[in-house]
Amino acid sequence: MVLKRTHTCGELTKTDVGKTVTLNGWVARGRDLGGLVFVDLRDRYGVTQIVADESVSEQAAAIHVQAAQLRAEDVVGIEGLVRERESKNPDMPTGDIEVVATRLEVYSRAQVPPFEIKQELNVSEDLRFRYRYLDLRRPGLQHNLLLRSRVSMAIRNYYQENQFAEIETPVLMKSTPEGARDYLVPSRVNPGMFYALPQSPQTYKQILMVSGFDRYVQIVKCFRDEDLRADRQPEFTQVDVEMSFVDEETIYELHEGLMARLWKEFLNVDLPIPFPRMSYDKAMRTYGSDKPDVRFELPIRDLSDAVKGCGFRVFEETIANGGRVLGITVKGQGLLGRGALDRFADRVKEQASVPGVITMKVTGEGIQSSVGKFLSDEVHQAMAKAAGADAGDEQTPGDLVLILAGDAPAIYGKMGIMRLIAGEEFGLMPTSADREQDPDSWKFLWVTDFPLVEWDEEEKRYVALHHPFTSPHVEDQDLFEEAPQSMRARAYDLVLNGSEIGGGSIRIHSQEMQKRMFRLLGIDDEEAEAKFGFLLQAFTYGAPPHGGIALGLDRILMIMTGAASIRDVIAFPKNQRAQSLMDGSPSQVDERQLQELHIALSLSKKS
Repeated sequence: MVLKRTHTCGELTKTDVGKTVTLNGWVARGRDLGGLVFVDLRDRYGVTQIVADESVSEQAAAIHVQAAQLRAEDVVGIEGLVRERESKNPDMPTGDIEVVATRLEVYSRAQVPPFEIKQELNVSEDLRFRYRYLDLRRPGLQHNLLLRSRVSMAIRNYYQENQFAEIETPVLMKSTPEGARDYLVPSRVNPGMFYALPQSPQTYKQILMVSGFDRYVQIVKCFRDEDLRADRQPEFTQVDVEMSFVDEETIYELHEGLMARLWKEFLNVDLPIPFPRMSYDKAMRTYGSDKPDVRFELPIRDLSDAVKGCGFRVFEETIANGGRVLGITVKGQGLLGRGALDRFADRVKEQASVPGVITMKVTGEGIQSSVGKFLSDEVHQAMAKAAGADAGDEQTPGDLVLILAGDAPAIYGKMGIMRLIAGEEFGLMPTSADREQDPDSWKFLWVTDFPLVEWDEEEKRYVALHHPFTSPHVEDQDLFEEAPQSMRARAYDLVLNGSEIGGGSIRIHSQEMQKRMFRLLGIDDEEAEAKFGFLLQAFTYGAPPHGGIALGLDRILMIMTGAASIRDVIAFPKNQRAQSLMDGSPSQVDERQLQELHIALSLSKKS
């Protein structure tokens, strides 16, 4: 028999002393002290201490026997009387009281779990994922998923207040691969035909604008068949938005308001708005990244002019071939030892794929560099000046300059990697603990004016940096034929603490302009008609100017909670091999199912 719950395990206080209550939950742990058995009962709301005291009555003695037999993770119902604890626990919200059991129902017995259900675990992620239903009993993961539920509701409410219609778009759609690989779904009733799972509802939401819905939003599952990282999953959730008759400013303002509301409501942080903006070009040249972490200062300095004609072959050849010599200056680290520098350089070489790091120490004793024998004092002085490096004084050590040389623009990205490593190694990057006390540790940024296209050397064609539906700047449209790589897109990313949490653009709404864009990407009119004819046709019936954005809900929650991976804010994530170890997917299917789908497998045998 199920006991009807009157209270959760997280709400009883001293004001409830004397009440008869009923609790349901899981046994977190038990302690048998002879005449007394203590049981910590847990549900998603908290933990309450239960006492079985055999001296109270014959009935209590029977309950005592039952309680002594309980094991961790057994599921039980308890009826009892609330009393004040003699030995209080200030670390528990319910630590002032306990419940003396007068009735105990055991709903189910649990085997010994493969790991203890507690906040800090030292077990493999694969083991956690295999027993995800146990992993999800841990308070931290439960907090993350409950926060996700509340944040999702707040997002819906915000858009509802701003006159958005939430409209569902198809999960089975046409395959139009431009970017990541599609997940394909075979059609049984249309032999040889396939659907694709959406990488984004992009074309559907643009058609909704043509349909006159004006403001659309959807919290939607999307799918990309790509290699996984800490912040990627094959299926992910985004807040998908599209608006008609808008420009970039309208989209910025609306979504700054959304972020400000979420951070205030759930983190009690007042975000300063509007958020700063930075062009793509400036972000790359200053921070070496299109999603710069601006919580710490460590700008890239161009030392190329300072080393011209210096005679050092590496610098001379780099500049002669159009490359750059770049540096970052770490204040107060001019006395760093050789061992620490070597460890830092090894990490940079591995992560940034560079042959080496050139170091220069600027101190009161002079300037020393790892290539000092090739450079004159004058060149060292010019480099220090270009790097903004100081020798310090009696109280302050001098500065350390970290230098890379290489082909442009690739060298800027490598500098960006080194900058982040330096931020971690030298304690410049705020920790997750800092953000609780310092609202300035939340650094939002709009990165704007991305290149419209970039050249793909492997495919020998231009590819869209965002997607092929992004509008170029009006003043750049004359460059389609002459210098397409110089065209700027009306695209923007929302960046937070070095992570892209959203991206969008003002879209093309003219059929002719969209065809022109397709041709630039090597998609001729016939292929464009086959892949996107439905969208091109829709544009001929009156398409409003429109634009939108997609926000990565998983990534936003990862940052809000301080989780190391988006897998910790998703109920049932895949591992880094795109596998669900709990249910064993992906898995083989029955031959009959394949025959119904008109599919024959051709797999090479594993050696």
